Amino acid sequence: MKKLLIALLTLCLLAPVSADAQNNRALSKALKKELKMKKKELKKGKWEIYGSSFSLETALQRHYEKLLAGGEGVSEVLGVATNFNSKNIGHQIAVNNACNTYARRAGSTVRGRIVSDIAADAENIDTEFDKFYAAYESTVEKEIKGEMSEDFTIIREIGKDKSTGKMLYEMQTYFIVDESAASRARIRAFEIAKAESEAAQKYAEQVSDFVREGFDEE
Repeated sequence: MKKLLIALLTLCLLAPVSADAQNNRALSKALKKELKMKKKELKKGKWEIYGSSFSLETALQRHYEKLLAGGEGVSEVLGVATNFNSKNIGHQIAVNNACNTYARRAGSTVRGRIVSDIAADAENIDTEFDKFYAAYESTVEKEIKGEMSEDFTIIREIGKDKSTGKMLYEMQTYFIVDESAASRARIRAFEIAKAESEAAQKYAEQVSDFVREGFDEE
């Protein structure tokens, strides 16, 4: 009987490990497939790594591994820039674009929660909150910059400027955002933006909860 109990306990202890191993193998397989597809796509588009000692393939692999390791606690944000001839300026445009993308995503998430959870009980809620939405997104865009971690950047030529003859480029910059850190930026933005709206002040506690939740509803 004792031997049987030990055998059953051993099976119970080994089962989760086996399941985790299977999940890891599945993730590894999916990662390799995604890497292969992305590498093929970027090669076809004539993209090259920019500002990094890593190869494009290595940068991609490290990027996906970070996303997998971070799970729901991290998110990917892409910044783009096009039709520029100064690579430094293009990079700054891509960074600013990523901040703007994150801000709009944050604003859209909060707007969706306000409309679904508050608007049903309040008249003309959208109109009351318009100033808040605008101020919130604008402030998130400024606050999030310090919380965004640039992972890698790619660049490609798109032709020459007909008026100057200089080569024009397109750039994509990939960021990984730690949502725990980003939530602090969103909260700071909320505290500033709620001054723009009486409705935001009235429903401050609820809206603050939406802001803290980040992108869980997406």
